[in-house]
Amino acid sequence: MIDVCLLGTGGMMPLPNRWLTSLMLRYDGGSILVDCGEGTQIAMKEKGWSPKPIDLLLITHFHADHISGLPGLLLTMGNAERTEPLTIAGPKGLSRVVGALRVVAPELPFDIQCYEFSENEQTLQYGDLRIKCYRVHHNVICYGYSFELDRAGRFSAERAKELDIPLKFWNRLQKGEQIQHEGRLLTPDMVLGPPRKGIKVTYCTDTRPTDLIVKNAMESDLFICEGMYGEEDKLEKAKEHRHMTMYEAAQLAVDAKVSKLWLTHYSPSLVKPEPFMKKVRKIFAESYPGKDGMSEELRFIDE
Repeated sequence: MIDVCLLGTGGMMPLPNRWLTSLMLRYDGGSILVDCGEGTQIAMKEKGWSPKPIDLLLITHFHADHISGLPGLLLTMGNAERTEPLTIAGPKGLSRVVGALRVVAPELPFDIQCYEFSENEQTLQYGDLRIKCYRVHHNVICYGYSFELDRAGRFSAERAKELDIPLKFWNRLQKGEQIQHEGRLLTPDMVLGPPRKGIKVTYCTDTRPTDLIVKNAMESDLFICEGMYGEEDKLEKAKEHRHMTMYEAAQLAVDAKVSKLWLTHYSPSLVKPEPFMKKVRKIFAESYPGKDGMSEELRFIDE
């Protein structure tokens, strides 16, 4: 199971009821935060989620609406008596940017480890969760993220009995272990069926549509994508500043064959996204306007 929450859905500047960009995922007792715009801490408090178990912070790019909340968040985590190291990953230059922001948060009771991307596509591992980081097309270096949780095939007790595999090894084989026993190599494929559908969440913002977005979002259960403008006359402005309209995001959802689309990162001029959704849903029916605090539990299909 993966818990996903849009903490902030605003772009450029916060509004009275809309904080700046931030996304949080909870999995297996830990948390991942994507971006940390102004108001992230407040949004987290409003949701009732804690910053203390955040193990990994992913930064898309270094514009203020995506990172300006970082010093305060670090201080809050320190005041919560956190001692475990925090990993922050993002584009080249991350260490310099984090160092500069820490001028106002110089003393923390935990270490910060910065990891900078060097390729257009890279993969990180967070326990069983695979994170694919991919370059998008903004006016500065910017990355999107795809979170994938695989699921092994169904265990066959009948097959295990037919192969005379002792009961004490069944659980270990289910978990993917290989076992040497009485001159035999016992492998998971001996007792597991074909892989079952896992869980996939993809996130991207501050970008023009690209093939890499389609590739990495392919067949996602949830696709969270920038829909900065709903007004149809804002297309040229979106192109000029390398952003996206709601309709372009919907088309990406169609091309990537996703199950559901949440729109986010709205322009301050777009106070209410709902009036534009009828046209968006003509392109992709399962489109929803993101709101601060909007969340969903994603589970394996037959759980």
